[in-house]
Amino acid sequence: MSFFDTIDHGWMQKFIEHRIGDRRMVRLLMKLLHAGVMEDGELREVEEGTPQGGNVSPLLANIYLHYALDLWAHQWRQRHARGEMYIVRYADDFVMGFQREQDALAMREALASRLAEFGLELHPDKTRVLRFGRFARQDGEREGCKHPETFDFLGFTHIAGQDRRGKFQLKRRTSRKKRRAKLEGLREQMRRRRHQPVPMQHAWLSSVIRGHCQYYGVPTNSRALKSFREHVRRSWHDQLQRRSQRARWNSVQHAAFAKRFPLPLPKIHHPWPSLRHVRPSTRGGSPVREIRSPGSVRGAARADR
Repeated sequence: MSFFDTIDHGWMQKFIEHRIGDRRMVRLLMKLLHAGVMEDGELREVEEGTPQGGNVSPLLANIYLHYALDLWAHQWRQRHARGEMYIVRYADDFVMGFQREQDALAMREALASRLAEFGLELHPDKTRVLRFGRFARQDGEREGCKHPETFDFLGFTHIAGQDRRGKFQLKRRTSRKKRRAKLEGLREQMRRRRHQPVPMQHAWLSSVIRGHCQYYGVPTNSRALKSFREHVRRSWHDQLQRRSQRARWNSVQHAAFAKRFPLPLPKIHHPWPSLRHVRPSTRGGSPVREIRSPGSVRGAARADR
């Protein structure tokens, strides 16, 4: 079961009441949770979780994890961590970074117990403790691992790589799973739009590529952006040729069409992580922190189901 489907309404009401003193507002928010969901024209009552697709669901989910996870993790860091510790969370996905491996293992055990108190559990396929950071390659080689482990977070595959000088460099690539799903969806939409005017299709695909690059346009991801654009271009040309059984293009026709309707070139929109928050008057920045333990929260399976 997913995290959004198993949010406990009792705990949610307590968390809301902790921040909101107006009982009428609290009642209104709880009514949104109990409003139910329409499925195939039938109303399904909701006894737990937040309505999928509801505008208020992401907000309430963040409130839930703010108390169930964020504040507790900050307290755990102050009381138990021996080294540095960081947490980055987006909705129900989060990454924790630890300086010491002992802290990561201890947090892994404590976190499972903490989430169980609120009807949640760590996703077994997405939660693992791994070495990551500037020393991951050296430590892995001593244990016989040729390459450091990677992890996916927010659509990116994070890699403990090296730059041209052989120094540690955080590399981010578009997740293969995300890219494959995006291309499959685009091919289906191209098929449906096959008989629309070519300028209209061109404008739509151009906006898709620009939007893709604005999110995934980070340093070290140029190759994945170029690959995405090339797959879109080939799929588009293939769909246009299917409009007629005789419309098989040769290389000259492909080049002429690409010149007349060029798709936007990939572009890096985001700075290096070390320069993101650096003031214009300074140079350089803090080194990339180690990230060791990615994870994801999901709803705990109920015993009576």
